[in-house]
Amino acid sequence: MRYKVTDVLEPALRVEYYRDAEVVFEAFKGGETDVRRENSGRNWMTRYDIPAVKDGRIRRDEIPHELPQPMQGFVLNLRRDLFRDRRVREAICLMYDFEWQNKNLSYGFYKRTRSFFGNSELEAKGLPSSEELKILEPLRGKIPDEVFTAEYNPPVTDGSGNIREQARKAIALLKEAGWEIKDGKMTDKAGKKVAFELLLNDAAFERLALPFKQNLERIGVDMSVRTVDTSQYRRRTDGYDFDVIIDLWGQALSPGNEQREFWGSKAADLPGGRNTIGIKDPAIDQLIELIIAAPDRESLIMRTRALDRVLQWHQFVIPQFRSGKELVAYWNRFSRPEKVAKYSPIAFDTWWLDEAKDRALQGGEKK
Repeated sequence: MRYKVTDVLEPALRVEYYRDAEVVFEAFKGGETDVRRENSGRNWMTRYDIPAVKDGRIRRDEIPHELPQPMQGFVLNLRRDLFRDRRVREAICLMYDFEWQNKNLSYGFYKRTRSFFGNSELEAKGLPSSEELKILEPLRGKIPDEVFTAEYNPPVTDGSGNIREQARKAIALLKEAGWEIKDGKMTDKAGKKVAFELLLNDAAFERLALPFKQNLERIGVDMSVRTVDTSQYRRRTDGYDFDVIIDLWGQALSPGNEQREFWGSKAADLPGGRNTIGIKDPAIDQLIELIIAAPDRESLIMRTRALDRVLQWHQFVIPQFRSGKELVAYWNRFSRPEKVAKYSPIAFDTWWLDEAKDRALQGGEKK
């Protein structure tokens, strides 16, 4: 979906729909549409080297905001025995080299996701506050011990592609969990190998998956990558017939009942549900209910941070990336407010057609 300003009787906003992403981009470059919201950091860094951008006829703005950023990552299906051991999940996470990927595939554009409520006041950072500890202490022994002692952050590499230290840690964790390398493959005492499938519905994700696959091979873990059509993907994910997928969860500024659908035990068995991880955890259920019953904003923030910490340290998901900015390109015929809303940074209904800019643009003048 892209936007076009027309002048039929009076300025109006017309929304046009395209079936092909490449056609959308070409239409924008050709002036058939006026505004493009970009969702690819790679595109933003590489595909706007065109005359209209260079001479100012097209503007590109990066607009910071304080909207919660989705948790996007590789989801390890807890319905599979292999992934029920947190040490296995942590070992696999260690082999995902975000820094190399960001540098070589995304031109350093992204930041690493670390929170299920990132980029907002709901995000858990540092150690738990006294208010959070009042919520978490009754759950001690039922949630990861690290919740009380450390801030969660995904593993960090130097971006060189050399992840020997991470590999050593991963192998040690897998050994603790009962696996060892035999003939180059991570194997248990019964001879079963650590092998699983990453199911995709978009070939574009293969760029992220294949370097991850190669890293896992270094420690004797086999991850096959399979891309299927949308209908097959939907059928398999609706029935939770997968080992690993890429998923994301968007969050509101005021979390509530939807948390049951995301992480609640009852939702884990609901066909086509949002609890794709397969979480069935009474402590998490309890935290969800506390969020739903929060009597005021401050309580909601503290309870959400507590839930965030628990989800982080269970390492259910291998976090991928976020930007924290809205990326928008537009033909330079508009003006917009200098100060934007924290939670609605683009807000097209606050833009206006600047007659002087429009005349200059139509006259071929460079701004």
